[in-house]
Amino acid sequence: MRRCKSLDETSSVAAAAARVLGTADPHEKILVARKAARDWRLGNLAHRFDVVMPDRPARPNRPELLRPVDMPRRGKGGSARARVALLHAIAHIEFVAIDLAFDMLGRFGAGFPRAFTDDWMRVGSEEAMHFALLDRRLKALGSHYGAMPAHDGLWEAAQDTSHDAIARLAVVPMVLEARGLDVTPAMIERFALSGDRATSRILTRTMNDEVIHVQYGVKWFESCCLALDVAPQHHWQALVWQHFHGRIKPPFNDSARRQAGLTRDFYIPLAC
Repeated sequence: MRRCKSLDETSSVAAAAARVLGTADPHEKILVARKAARDWRLGNLAHRFDVVMPDRPARPNRPELLRPVDMPRRGKGGSARARVALLHAIAHIEFVAIDLAFDMLGRFGAGFPRAFTDDWMRVGSEEAMHFALLDRRLKALGSHYGAMPAHDGLWEAAQDTSHDAIARLAVVPMVLEARGLDVTPAMIERFALSGDRATSRILTRTMNDEVIHVQYGVKWFESCCLALDVAPQHHWQALVWQHFHGRIKPPFNDSARRQAGLTRDFYIPLAC
């Protein structure tokens, strides 16, 4: 007779997150991320944080990772090559976003209720799905993920905030993912006008999910501010000023940001 595992024998949330971060192959990372989220939903992962997250996730040999300033220009034209280059850049963002979600829950989950793990497991699973859709679309267009160089700026933001959960929440979902809400509508239109409605539909789906991801960032950031007894808007601005090395710049998708709970009183004072 098969013996049920006790809680002590069950793999932990942190171990599952570390497995995602330690998986370099893109296809395998998708599978491992989805399995982690599924195991959490089914109660197969203990809410334990007994494994240390790596400083850097494993990466495939391709794409070549360059500094943002060394990236070749994609061009703004409507050529098929320019659109594929843009799609590759978006796919890389989604690939890194898988690791960002699992690092968030594996590194900081011990300091939050179980609902925090619920939320970031969902984010990680959805980022894996987004990457899978974009990688499949690249292949349909005669390319693949890794065919072009990419930059590592997103993970640099994770490294800069690896010591502090509230700083990570302020920068990753509430700055970087919120920026995606600003720029994606124009990309959706660009692909639609070129006749590539398949890509346009994928980007529409990812943007709808990203609204929820930013919403999770706002929710947990505000819960931290409540515990610290600080004003969320002012504290966010101070953390962004300290930890974010880019600019908060318009145009802003105010309606999508507002839907996510990121109101103008957060970001307009920093806009330039």
